[in-house]
Amino acid sequence: MINTLKYKPQENTDFSKVLRARIRTYFAESGKSIHADPLMVIKTVAVLSLWIGSYALLISGVVPYPYTFFIWAVLGLSVALVTINVGHDAIHGAYSSKKWVNDLLSHTFNLNGASAYMWKRMHNNAHHTHTNVHGHDEDISSVSIIRFSPSDPLKPIHKHQYWYIFGLYSLSTLSWVFIKDYVKFFKNKVGNATGKKHAPSQYFYLFLYKFLCYFIFLAVPLIVMDQPWYLIVAGFLLMHLISGMYLALIFMLAHTVEETHFPVPEESGVLHNDWFVHQLSTTANFCTGNPVAAFFTGGLNQQIEHHLFPNICSTHYPSLSRIIKETANEYNVPYLQNPTFISALKSHVHFLRKLGREEQFVPAA
Repeated sequence: MINTLKYKPQENTDFSKVLRARIRTYFAESGKSIHADPLMVIKTVAVLSLWIGSYALLISGVVPYPYTFFIWAVLGLSVALVTINVGHDAIHGAYSSKKWVNDLLSHTFNLNGASAYMWKRMHNNAHHTHTNVHGHDEDISSVSIIRFSPSDPLKPIHKHQYWYIFGLYSLSTLSWVFIKDYVKFFKNKVGNATGKKHAPSQYFYLFLYKFLCYFIFLAVPLIVMDQPWYLIVAGFLLMHLISGMYLALIFMLAHTVEETHFPVPEESGVLHNDWFVHQLSTTANFCTGNPVAAFFTGGLNQQIEHHLFPNICSTHYPSLSRIIKETANEYNVPYLQNPTFISALKSHVHFLRKLGREEQFVPAA
């Protein structure tokens, strides 16, 4: 396995330079900051209010059984919305120019049970640096019964992955909260990179925030809610089934669809593309420019814009898409997108079906 990869473009060498210059010009001429704008602040207040409000209503005791299951479901939705609308931007440093603001809002990840520290390593460092590269991108690394990469060996069970995958998606946040962070932290290996030793404080924070998550979302309801324990545990599981499915689909529809590529480096570790071109060939949008989709996905329906400029707040992505599309067309670089969520979901299912039955994979034109 190659440890170090290098991007060495063979063509379109001016593309990234021109694109970066045009994006800088856009912000300079519009007078806008690359960080949160009033729309982002409104979204933040809205999703945090839903998150805190649904939790407060749940443990207040005023909602009778069986309506509490509806509140658990809303809480699951709000966990996902806070994660992608607030925590995700903050961890990328895109929410504010002030580090303390980003650090503070990053704790929404921690309180929901997902280590912001490990997410930064798995997502910001591994996934964003080497998107869709087998052995390096943590997001296409999965259990053996799922084949997300053409470089993974094909197994008979993969033939049916396009339908049982959704059951696994619904378990994703449960796995994240109870298993994944611990495994990745103590193995200290993300993708194909073995990290430096964790600072002692990170051990403390890992267990502190895990404890707080378990206490807030499980122990407190068990203590204060006047319901049998098994109904409360069932509600907790429902919360995670909803947040897990929601988050998994948003992220997987960006990189594992029929149109995206899975570049294979040479033995020397060279990937024959500019990093910007690599991102455009491995990432796809859906519902580009749709404000409703932008709210419910935290702007991640436009993953192209996010991957090219992860330090820019997600509410700016619709404005950036026009510039990126025009520049991509000018330099004959792909700009992959599905018009709707349903078309993206169909493309994802077709991708999984192909990858479960065919050794080789050829992206759709």
